[in-house]
Amino acid sequence: MGTGAHPRLANYLQRISIAAAVALASSTAAFAADLTVGYVTKSATNQGWILINKGAADAAKEAGVELITVGPSAANDLGGQLATIENMINRKVNALAIAPADSSGVTPAVKKALERKIPVVAIDTAIYGADVTSFVATDNLAAAKAQAKWVSENIDDKGSLILVNGSVAQSTGRDRRDGFVNTLKELKPNATVYEVQTKWDQTEAQNGVEALLRAHPEVTVIANAWDGGTMGSIAALKAARKKAGDIKVVGFDGAPDALKQMKLGWVQADIAQLLYLQGFKGVTAAIKAARGEKIEERIDTGHAVVVPENLEKYVQDNHLGSL
Repeated sequence: MGTGAHPRLANYLQRISIAAAVALASSTAAFAADLTVGYVTKSATNQGWILINKGAADAAKEAGVELITVGPSAANDLGGQLATIENMINRKVNALAIAPADSSGVTPAVKKALERKIPVVAIDTAIYGADVTSFVATDNLAAAKAQAKWVSENIDDKGSLILVNGSVAQSTGRDRRDGFVNTLKELKPNATVYEVQTKWDQTEAQNGVEALLRAHPEVTVIANAWDGGTMGSIAALKAARKKAGDIKVVGFDGAPDALKQMKLGWVQADIAQLLYLQGFKGVTAAIKAARGEKIEERIDTGHAVVVPENLEKYVQDNHLGSL
């Protein structure tokens, strides 16, 4: 996911504060609510997370509940998330929605919440080792397969490509990597994949792609596990004095900055999540669980293969305003 804020989302960004790990943001409602839901997000500045967070806030507003949105002071700050979850438990929230920085690292805190009879809904990334109430996210394996299929149709049988991974310590990163690699191996068994490992860091993506482009100038495609990687890859291509379209770029997320680059010819496809819907459905599930209503254990929010031909429809359908 990208790190810059889209102009039409800037006002919303100002409404979410990710301060120190235990700092609490303002609630989404100024009125007394029958329920309070704690929402532990990963970021307030990443473009994809801005959309997820907006969906979460709108779900709470529509249901008339108080939503406390909190996150760590830096991305992938597991310690900050653990402290935040502990703080939410102490505040006796009625339910928790959590986008974990580490699928296993948050487990002790999640178990404690569940022991206190606080329902927990995982958003975007699975939580391992704890029987969470529901997991609301894109089916990352299915989406990664769709990405690999697009690449297979846009590369020679013995072609070479770069795959920019996110953190494989998280289910999201692992599923996107495995789904892509395994599917491409089936479809194009003789293709060569050079991998860049990151912790969802755009600079790591750029540096890794730059190094691989120097070592393997025959590369014709760059696939990315998130759109921060997409933006890093584009920066690497520009540093290598490539022109838009010289090497095909496929993103993952549907973040506004990457979609804008599609308009400019740098991105040829993006495996887009329905990000707003992910936040909306995640918090809606937490609210239902707090009210004792039955919810599905796994809620797939879907994905779409966005290409220039259907770009405008995706933008309109997913609350992105205009690029």
